Amino acid sequence: MLTQKQHDLLLLIHEHLQKSDIPPSFEEMKEALGLRSKSGIHRLITALVERGYIERLPHRARALEIKRLPDSLQKKDPVKPQLAVNNDALYHAAIDIPLYGKIAAGTPIEAIRDEGTFTSVPVDMIGSGEHYALSVDGDSMIKAGIFDEDTVIIKKCDTAEDGAIVVALVDGEEVTLKRLKRDKEQVTLIPENDDYEPRILEPDRVKIQGTLVSLIRRYN
Repeated sequence: MLTQKQHDLLLLIHEHLQKSDIPPSFEEMKEALGLRSKSGIHRLITALVERGYIERLPHRARALEIKRLPDSLQKKDPVKPQLAVNNDALYHAAIDIPLYGKIAAGTPIEAIRDEGTFTSVPVDMIGSGEHYALSVDGDSMIKAGIFDEDTVIIKKCDTAEDGAIVVALVDGEEVTLKRLKRDKEQVTLIPENDDYEPRILEPDRVKIQGTLVSLIRRYN
């Protein structure tokens, strides 16, 4: 048996699919159900997936397929399986990725992981793989076009090529955004601001946690 919120969300998705073949955005779902955060929507969708009412389709933003409806809805409107996105809509679709907090683009600080916070990103801004977002705090990457309060989109990985802009974990506790240069005996984290000096470190002090793939800038 579904909870009231699960029932309401399933009905909302179904109605949107019947009208346009595209489900509501996570923001629209949150507002329609009166929830405070999108994390509640993620939990409701997971519950509906586990109960066999909907299915997530991989590699597509906001891609959901309704598998079945409760008996009360089926009597009124038999369900037809429908995809959440099509090729024309995919370019304009958005996907929610975790927003883990602030990352220093100056003096390294520890990133703040907030598992309940998400941000919407146009799907064409990212590729395959797992991604997350961080808010930039500082000005050490301004010559690379990365400014204080920008949101950077990061592809999660543990290796990167020389010259890539990376999220680097230093000594297991400091996280910073810098350009990577490495050789056999040392790793250099290079700022993109002449007011800052490169950091030269032993390889075992640095772990790569992701590479920059895009950024979002908001104008007030």
